[in-house]
Amino acid sequence: MTRPTVEPISSVRSRPTAEAGLRPAVVVMATIAIFTALYFASSVFAPVAGALFVIAIVWPVQSRLQARMPKLIALALVVLVVIVVFVAFGTLVAWSFGRVGRWLVADAERFQQLYGQAAAWLEAHGIGIAALWAEHFNVRWLVRALQGIAGRINTTIGFWLVVLVYVILGLLEVDAAAQRIQTMENREAARVLLEGSLASAAKFRRYLLIRTQMSGVTGLLVWALAWLAGLQLAVEWGIIAFALNYIPFIGPFIATVFPTLFALAQFASWQAALAVFACLNVIQFVVGSYIEPRVAGSALTISPFVVLFAVFFWTFLWGLFGAFIGVPITIALLTFCAQHVSSRWLADLLGSPNRARAIKDPC
Repeated sequence: MTRPTVEPISSVRSRPTAEAGLRPAVVVMATIAIFTALYFASSVFAPVAGALFVIAIVWPVQSRLQARMPKLIALALVVLVVIVVFVAFGTLVAWSFGRVGRWLVADAERFQQLYGQAAAWLEAHGIGIAALWAEHFNVRWLVRALQGIAGRINTTIGFWLVVLVYVILGLLEVDAAAQRIQTMENREAARVLLEGSLASAAKFRRYLLIRTQMSGVTGLLVWALAWLAGLQLAVEWGIIAFALNYIPFIGPFIATVFPTLFALAQFASWQAALAVFACLNVIQFVVGSYIEPRVAGSALTISPFVVLFAVFFWTFLWGLFGAFIGVPITIALLTFCAQHVSSRWLADLLGSPNRARAIKDPC
């Protein structure tokens, strides 16, 4: 009779250590695979992310309405409100940029004169740009640029139509999805999904409310500055600043550069343009770095480095929409990390310093 083979004690003890050493590598590879899929399948995942964000915003309204009337009627009212908001926002932005574009065409001679002065100054200092301009910026380049803008507009309209379809289907599935999660055998996973989803949705609503308030303040201040400075299209600059403020860092930068260039063309004075540029930066700094953190409190506090990284990273993955949705996605990821002991350290390191503070939902 043969004796059973007994595994050495040292081998048994080394197995958990080897598994623990492989776990970080598996996590890194899985993360790379996920973000690679998000990049190459952006047309699939980006509308889903946008729809989830919209659903989190409007679900409290949908829930209250369907408690008083049939579910489909409540859904129709909520979808109608979403469409009205999207159309109104898009119309305002298109009107503002259209007015600025027409002003640019009407004063093309003034910009041509400024370009000639700048080119002469640069060539006097040994920097020739006339040949570079003639080589890269010609009629064909302009036609291609216009075709690209038209294509981007059509793509954006199609994107938001897909988002709207996902929103309609998602609002119909919220209750059923919650019930399926509650009946999961893995109770810890069910708890993380439910509590993380509720907390993320509440933070989304607070984030959008605060961002809208700060965008309104920024737009009013930019309009007042342009009006006091005598800058043309003051209302349009205020609306553009309001719209672009929804995109952290990138949006305020664009909303600062454009009026400065137009101030240079209108006043034909670099001192006046510099003053406008400085005042616009003061507005962006005071609202973004002083007022907004005090209004948001610690519930939405994220490291500025993480915010900047999220904006550029998701812009790389999903373009302009990624710049808008990047911070909410980061907020959701940190919120889910805070729900489990093994990942809570990441939420404490990059997220709110007071994670235990309850979030008061403004909706």
